[in-house]
Amino acid sequence: MKAARLMVALVAAFVVPLAAGQDYPGNKPIRLIVPFPAGGGTDIFARVIGNKLTETLKWVIVIDNKPGAGGNIGMDAVAKSPPDGYTLGLGQTSNLAINPTLYKKLPYDPLKDLVPVVLVADAPLVLVVSSDSPFKSLAEIVAAAKKKPGDVTFGSPGNGTVAHLTGELLQTAAGIKFQHIPYKGSAQALTDLMGGQVQIYMSSIPTAMSHIKGGKLRPIAVTSAKRVPTLPNVPTVAESGYKGFDANTWFGIVAPAGTPPAIVARINAEVNKVLKSTDVTEKFAAEGGGGLGGTSQEFAALLKTDYVKWGKVVKDSGAKLD
Repeated sequence: MKAARLMVALVAAFVVPLAAGQDYPGNKPIRLIVPFPAGGGTDIFARVIGNKLTETLKWVIVIDNKPGAGGNIGMDAVAKSPPDGYTLGLGQTSNLAINPTLYKKLPYDPLKDLVPVVLVADAPLVLVVSSDSPFKSLAEIVAAAKKKPGDVTFGSPGNGTVAHLTGELLQTAAGIKFQHIPYKGSAQALTDLMGGQVQIYMSSIPTAMSHIKGGKLRPIAVTSAKRVPTLPNVPTVAESGYKGFDANTWFGIVAPAGTPPAIVARINAEVNKVLKSTDVTEKFAAEGGGGLGGTSQEFAALLKTDYVKWGKVVKDSGAKLD
């Protein structure tokens, strides 16, 4: 009799979570927190995914923009939400892998307080110069920096951003030193770049693309391992003499720690389906990004790897924020 009761208990333990995953989300809306303002890359990826889930599954996805503190405010809101699958977040490299080392005190621990659900996209950066710059290649920039260390001015959208730290990686790889000029975002930085106040700039592709197409900026190299379809004639940093160089910003859906595995698996499966659709692929490509997908475990492994990788870059660069 005891054996029979034990068997029933074991079966129930597996059936209940499975049922939770199958019934999820019912008629209840899912809040997807975006830790940056509307209109940026993270917001665009979130809305593409959210709209497609609504279109194909009739899920009600509510995008909730919570910007501030380099994405920390939004990610903290996710971490402190009930772990029921109805509050998710779209995190990225900066607020999940970089900020834990960059900020002296972070209100959440990405490795303990959040569950990686599924990778959504990645997007490389592009090193650009003004169209009237004398620099035509990465080799010329490196040569100038070696001739006069600290003389070449390198702009970024801010201390500790992926763009800044990718520039630090490039300097390490090439054995050179730029004069880093951090800005508060990309708008003024690009204005100064085109005006000649700063010589080179590391940018997200969507941010720079209109200026590249308009002939105001010249792309020098992209930071991904392979060339980018939207900039097919622009070489990679690796092709330009720095084998193995690969630095992307990735974006992924996370949930509060303790979210039932069956619900995590359901969201993962549905987002993976969405990422295979042609219209989503095209929209991501238009933003200079590529769809990823994969398992929750693969996302967790990438997060742990990049947590260490970018943590070292932050420490080596000396960047710190309160």
